[in-house]
Amino acid sequence: MGIVAIGQALDGRGRRESSRLNRAGRDHFVESTKTTHPTLLLSEPALVLVQSSASQHPLATRSIDVITIGMTVQETGMRSLIAFMTLALLAAGPLSATTAVAQDKKKAEKKAEKKAEKKAEKKDKKKTEKKAEEKAPPKVVLSAAEKAAVAAIKKFGGSVLEVAQNDGRLDVAYHLADGKIGDKQLAPLKNIKHIHSLNLRGTEVTDAGLAAIAGLGGLERLHLEKTKVTDAGLAHLKGLVNLQYLNVYGTAVTDAGLKHLAGLKKLKKLYIWETKISEGGIKTIKTAVAGLRVIPDPEIEKRRATIDAKRALAALKTESETAVKKIPIAKKTAADAAKASTTAATASTTAAKAAADAKTKATAAAKTLTDAQAKAKDAKTDDDKKTTAAAVKKATAAKTAADKTNTDATKKAADTKKAADAAKKKADDATKAIAAATKAAADAKAKFEKAKNPPPAKKKADKKDKKKDAKKDKKKDKKKKK
Repeated sequence: MGIVAIGQALDGRGRRESSRLNRAGRDHFVESTKTTHPTLLLSEPALVLVQSSASQHPLATRSIDVITIGMTVQETGMRSLIAFMTLALLAAGPLSATTAVAQDKKKAEKKAEKKAEKKAEKKDKKKTEKKAEEKAPPKVVLSAAEKAAVAAIKKFGGSVLEVAQNDGRLDVAYHLADGKIGDKQLAPLKNIKHIHSLNLRGTEVTDAGLAAIAGLGGLERLHLEKTKVTDAGLAHLKGLVNLQYLNVYGTAVTDAGLKHLAGLKKLKKLYIWETKISEGGIKTIKTAVAGLRVIPDPEIEKRRATIDAKRALAALKTESETAVKKIPIAKKTAADAAKASTTAATASTTAAKAAADAKTKATAAAKTLTDAQAKAKDAKTDDDKKTTAAAVKKATAAKTAADKTNTDATKKAADTKKAADAAKKKADDATKAIAAATKAAADAKAKFEKAKNPPPAKKKADKKDKKKDAKKDKKKDKKKKK
């Protein structure tokens, strides 16, 4: 009997180490050249696997320190089995370790991702809160003087309301007041700081009255339509740096007044209906205030009119082309209708002739029957009676058949005539359609050409010339009456 030691040790660097089995009587002692382990006594042949602990090596670098197989071998065939078992253990150990490493790595990555997401969410939440704080209107707390001013405005018939539940700025309106609103009634406005909008539409306010709103730096909307404000009054608006909306519809404002608005860079809309502001003045203020929309704006209206004209011209062109295309279609329809009419007329003539022939045959069959009946009446002998009776029977059958043929032929003749008349009407209508299509094409073309090449606009006569012409006409009328 001999003692066989099989196996090699692999450390984390892949270095090979041998292990020996020392025999002491019937017991066996196992040790490693790399790591000294406690003495292990085996009373029977056994397979021993010793791995390094987690404290000695990280999980990613754990290795099998010792694989020692000690046993008493009597048959050489056992060597192969032992070698196979050794290799199986050697392969399985590192594979399990690698899988565990991958799982731990994934867990660590997920944890890091969740942490990063939470951090990003907190950051976004802070940004959103900060933006909300920036956008939120300032908190407004009215002073005693402001409260007194609000009371005075309401006493004059004006309206004072907060912009919204979370916006304490004020919307002031005088346009619905029952009494007269003039410059004097605007005086309380000087004592109120947080006015968002002011409506003076249709009041008696003049240029002097606007001095009361010169210090309202927070004012964003101002209605001055149908007031007595002129260019001089707009000079008081120079300090309204937050003004976004201004309506001077129906006032005496001119280009000169717009110069006072050149510094209002936040102004977005300016309504100027029924004022004396020119197209040149509009261009000047739009150049001074970027993004300003003037209503009405002749330049925009001209541009819009040009676009509309182009669209109308394109529509007329399409209409003209479509009308022209309809002419050959109408002609083909007319030709087909004429052909169908001719065919129907021929069928009607043939049916009428067949009906006439059937009628003649029916008349002849009736006469034959009458003659046969007369002979039967005059028959003396039994043979004559028998012969004439057969003739009557034959004549009756012939007449019945002839009458039916005549009835059918007459009906057919009537139907074919009706169809022929309908076909003729259709052919006539198709011929008229050609004329209509031709006219429609000509009209559409004329419209298109007129729109494409409009005649030069006639110059309007001066008012003086019109008055002179009117006086001349009156004189002529007087002379005629005399």
